[in-house]
Amino acid sequence: MSDEIEIEAQISQELRPTQANLAYDLEAALSSIISVRARIPDDAFTAPILGTERSGHGVRILETGLVVTIGYVIAEAEEIWLVGANDQAVTGHVVGYDYETGFGLVQPLGQMDLPILDLDDSDLLSPGDQVVVAGCGGATQSLEATVVAKREFAGYWEYVLDEAIFTTPPHPNWGGAALISPAGLLAGIGSLYVENVAPEVTAGNMIVPINILKPIMKEMLDYGTTLKPPRPWLGLFVTETPENLVVAGVLDGGPAEQADVRAGDVVIGVAGERTRDLADFFRRIWAQGEAGSEIPIIIYRDGAAFDVHVLSIDRRAQFKSPDLH
Repeated sequence: MSDEIEIEAQISQELRPTQANLAYDLEAALSSIISVRARIPDDAFTAPILGTERSGHGVRILETGLVVTIGYVIAEAEEIWLVGANDQAVTGHVVGYDYETGFGLVQPLGQMDLPILDLDDSDLLSPGDQVVVAGCGGATQSLEATVVAKREFAGYWEYVLDEAIFTTPPHPNWGGAALISPAGLLAGIGSLYVENVAPEVTAGNMIVPINILKPIMKEMLDYGTTLKPPRPWLGLFVTETPENLVVAGVLDGGPAEQADVRAGDVVIGVAGERTRDLADFFRRIWAQGEAGSEIPIIIYRDGAAFDVHVLSIDRRAQFKSPDLH
């Protein structure tokens, strides 16, 4: 892979952060952000969905050079390159990935003469706070943003955050971008582009708050993941409409497909109880037990409602990935 920074973001001058508006050393903070590039095997589980050539950002957070990024950039990676804004490039090694939060950790396998960014208390952020959402490449790849909401987030791929951070305007290259707090510390990692992030706000980014990394980081470093029992995973994509929850698709060979769950099915509930929304649906699945539990889902199809019993599995078992150590 090239050791030159790929400039992907197109951020206008008026949106870029300037030192005059900030109480911390902007250049030092931005220098801690690096480019993360990953190559994934063609036959990897996530390759058809996320591709085999991925790129995003990461942030150096410990004196060891440890990099935190968003997990989908590095999931199942067989090769990782870390490139600083100073054009230093080293290979990296995945040391941890937690699907439940979305965080990934990478250890550089060489020295990078770059600063680190300490972790903030992301609970202190409030709507209205002025922050910086930053990618690798300095101020030209970063923008001044506003926290517009802190609320629950449910993703159609069996993912829920109790409280995500939403910012606007959206960063055009958000994956793994740093959310820098007013104190100049790392408050979160960029995950998604989201529409309708708040009333009268048409678009922004969903940021995973850094506080949910803190209690699991040691286990991720020691074991590659957390030690809590794995959640049941069904391998289905569910969308939320104003009226219903609808199956948008199922993964080939996954538990849902094997149980004959089909795209277009309306999801009514779990274990005899109606579900209120997407987050409630996933939480009811996870409440049935750990991975391997049979999950009874109420489906509506062709004018009739019936139970489908899906034998869940551990999602991590599907990954084609080298040993994390």
